[in-house]
Amino acid sequence: MIEGGCFCKKVRYEIDSGDYLAVNCHCTMCRHIHAAPFVSWLVVPTTQFRYAEGSVAALRSSDRGTRYFCPSCGTHLACVNESHPGIIDVAVGSLDTPEAVTPKREFHTDTRLEWLTR
Repeated sequence: MIEGGCFCKKVRYEIDSGDYLAVNCHCTMCRHIHAAPFVSWLVVPTTQFRYAEGSVAALRSSDRGTRYFCPSCGTHLACVNESHPGIIDVAVGSLDTPEAVTPKREFHTDTRLEWLTR
């Protein structure tokens, strides 16, 4: 079982054990919403993911995407995008053991911050 949740621990989630792809996203939307130079996501089938405690707030961040976060502390936890149905992207930084995940792919590198490639 892979577990994670928000900073204040009011929202917790579980992911069935498995070998999931992890990616780094450099899109401007991820950067702005997470206030970070890029975001690492664990790509999980929605059937393998569930919230175990608490409830999340939703933000329709585009015409195709919805992001989920803790309404108490604001931690961004997940994103669902209609471009890849049946998948929930889980923020690697919200995992209890993020060090167990190594991103294997990079997305939206055309908008990657230049200083990340130095």
